[in-house]
Amino acid sequence: MNGIDGASFVAGLKLLGAGLAMLGAIGAGAGVGIAASGGVQAMGRNPDASGIIQTNMILGMAFAEAVAIYALAVALIIIFVG
Repeated sequence: MNGIDGASFVAGLKLLGAGLAMLGAIGAGAGVGIAASGGVQAMGRNPDASGIIQTNMILGMAFAEAVAIYALAVALIIIFVG
C-alpha cells in the first residue's frame, strides 16, 4: 500500500462498513412507500373502512421505519465504537 498506513486503512474500512450498513434504509424507504400507496388505494376504494386501514398502515410504516433506525444504530456503532 503506497503511502497508506494501517490506521488510515482501518478507518476507511470502518466508514465503508457504516455506509454498507445504511443500505437497510433503502428497504425501509421502499416499504414505507409501498405501504402508503396501498393504504391510499384501499381508502379510495372503500372510504367506510378508512379508519381501520389507516391504523394498520401507520403500524406497518412504524415497523418498516424501525429497520432503518436499527441500520442507523449499527452504522453509528461501527463509526464511533472501537
